[in-house]
Amino acid sequence: MPLWIRRACSLESRSLTGRSTATRRSLSTNSRFFQVSEEVQQAVAERRPVVALESTIYTHGLPYPDNLALASRLESLVRVNGGVPATIGILEGIARVGMGADELTRLVSSSGARKVSRRDLGFACGMTGVDGKGLNGGTTVSGTMILAHKAGIRIFATGGLGGVHRGAEHSMDVSADLTELGRTPVAVISSGCKSFLDIPKTLEYLETQGVAVATFADGRENDVDFPAFWSRDSGVRSPAVVRDEAEAARVIYAHVSLGLQSGLHFANPIPERYSIPRAQMETTIAQALREAETAGAIGAASTPYILAKIKDLTGSKSVEANKALVEANVIRGTRVAVALQKLEMAGSGEDNRPDRPESQANGSGSNYTSTGVSLESSAPPPELSTKPGQVIPTTTTSKIAALSSVHGAPTVFVAGSLNVDLSCDFTPQSSSSSLSPELHTSNPATIMQSLGGVAHNIARAAHLMGANVRLCSAVGDDLSGKAALEALTASGMSAAGIKVMPAESGSRTSQYVAINDKNKGLVLAMADVSILEDTKEGSAISTSLEHFWLPQLRQARPTHLVLDANWPPRHLSRWLRAGASTASHITFEPVSNAKSTSLFHPPKTHPLTVFPTPSLHLATPNASELAAMHRAARETSLFDRQDWWAVIDALGIPDTGARVQLSLATNSGLVDQGVPQQSLQLLPFIPAICCKLGAQGVLLTQLLPAGDERLSSAAYAPFILSRCGNGTEGTLGVGGVYMRLFPAVEEVGGGEVVSVNGVGDTLAGTLVAGLALGRKGARVEEFVDVAQRAAVLTLKSMESVSPGLGTLRMLV
Repeated sequence: MPLWIRRACSLESRSLTGRSTATRRSLSTNSRFFQVSEEVQQAVAERRPVVALESTIYTHGLPYPDNLALASRLESLVRVNGGVPATIGILEGIARVGMGADELTRLVSSSGARKVSRRDLGFACGMTGVDGKGLNGGTTVSGTMILAHKAGIRIFATGGLGGVHRGAEHSMDVSADLTELGRTPVAVISSGCKSFLDIPKTLEYLETQGVAVATFADGRENDVDFPAFWSRDSGVRSPAVVRDEAEAARVIYAHVSLGLQSGLHFANPIPERYSIPRAQMETTIAQALREAETAGAIGAASTPYILAKIKDLTGSKSVEANKALVEANVIRGTRVAVALQKLEMAGSGEDNRPDRPESQANGSGSNYTSTGVSLESSAPPPELSTKPGQVIPTTTTSKIAALSSVHGAPTVFVAGSLNVDLSCDFTPQSSSSSLSPELHTSNPATIMQSLGGVAHNIARAAHLMGANVRLCSAVGDDLSGKAALEALTASGMSAAGIKVMPAESGSRTSQYVAINDKNKGLVLAMADVSILEDTKEGSAISTSLEHFWLPQLRQARPTHLVLDANWPPRHLSRWLRAGASTASHITFEPVSNAKSTSLFHPPKTHPLTVFPTPSLHLATPNASELAAMHRAARETSLFDRQDWWAVIDALGIPDTGARVQLSLATNSGLVDQGVPQQSLQLLPFIPAICCKLGAQGVLLTQLLPAGDERLSSAAYAPFILSRCGNGTEGTLGVGGVYMRLFPAVEEVGGGEVVSVNGVGDTLAGTLVAGLALGRKGARVEEFVDVAQRAAVLTLKSMESVSPGLGTLRMLV
């Protein structure tokens, strides 16, 4: 059927029924009452697994800060298991899908938050408190389902489900959760309804509403009970049983494909070790119900009263069970979302796939581009100009994404490597016991392709933090290069700085291939990253540097330039001189121990310069890269130069050294390692060194110019290591040394670490974005903590830069 006929039929159907028959995954446009976080928008647009999380469990279930700890824990569980969390709630009168750390803290710490179901949404968003501010509220299962569906989210994991109350034939007390499941197509994973409810009537009501209900077998055979929240068994057989997450995902996929507008409920039994015997719970519930009746707790007041009484009667058992079951449900829900994504991606070539829009214009199946730009309000671009080096995307989605990222001249240039990364995860047959792939033959695997490279990762992080970024790199005229360009533009980043090297140059797109075992441990890696290394006069890279990248730099005159060490010394030196001519703040990312030394091997005609006119301004090494840089500076006799000594002498460091002061400023372990000493000796060439120390945090060492207000600030006094003591402030301009060890912002457990790839790059990109976006005179130390938070997000992400960085934008 021609596309225009399909469109006409779709429009006619809408006009007749008032509801679109399309079942695509769709984001409703943000409004003053409804906001979807950038991370969630992007994840939905890119069809990544997103899991909705409710907020009444925080606002009405636990006190602060215990509720904040649980919220952080559940979001981490989603990320560790391959998903994107979308905590949903009402904050200051706005229904929010996906919350940043600051927003979540404000919600769960607020007093008087409402419990918000479907009926309450208008009140919660439309009314104000006595202080004139918007209201806060935790969304119930019902409220969360509605908002999740509006945001295009299909999977929702929670603790328990509301149900039909005992005696409902007289009270008519039926939870709105059940009717919502009958009219909102979201799959809810919970541990069933609480056992003080009438489970048989609840299941009967769900059947009447047309809700698909199943229970995870969880290792059990034959008949399986529908769970009773705190107990694995209820005495009531489940209407259906699914063996695992993959089977649940197939049910959801079929349900959506059929266009059904009702929800699904998958009951996940509480982990066996935390299950409370059904007989014991029945006795406890009977007593709680009697006391509730005596106290007159009816209607909306009955459930909170009964839960509080059960907690009193069971002691810590029900509290431990509550936490265990919600964590198990979030893990199970995320795995279902991941399995569903695989089905959707496998079926992405079918014309009738469930998230296929009527129009081919937006291949993501969303009303948003990957950067959150509304397609409904964006007219299709008539044509893109074919500038040198600009690759024209072939799809409307890519065109819009490319245009949406360019709003005037970029303020940040990032120059260096762009790689295509291939991760090959060994996936043996179910009958095989092999953990690692077999040599000298083919092996079954799951192969994932993604963009990487240090410069790309830094640029991506800065882009997600809101900076206007141009990535300057090269790809070959090959399939990998085409894939890299398409992926880059689809992510919302400009391809104007990507040079496609001519085929006759023999240049190949940089690639990194990792072969992993069954547990995703690295078995073997191969890298081809030679595309930037040719320094011969007239080579494709040398020519591109002079006639493609540097003219762009001079025209844009960005405030910040970031260089990674993948450039050979000659090209790196050329970039440094060009950055100086545009008065750009220059950051150096060392990449690795071996490559970090390239900075110290410039052409003899263009040596590194020292403060007050240094060749660069900031470096972001880790401790081993710092040591390699210090060793290279010493071996190339930079520490023998008179101009270096003049600056060192002006720092005011005692001739006998400053071990005590350095130990107080950092710790004795770092001093024994030589980290602060090495930083000090490199300061004349690099006036700000941000050394990444992993779990120990970040050590920031800066050379402060004479007259800097920080030298006389009481707040900065603890971090001023030394002051100029030789009277050269007026001539050389050295004021003193600032040294501060920033502790790690979060202790990340081993089980939460998904990948260390890109963590340091994320920190560097966030720092630069903060400096570029901040007020005039913004300082590095103002952004170290948020940069660490960004790095933690990447540490918990499968990607080299966490898509969740957008949630931290408000902090820069």
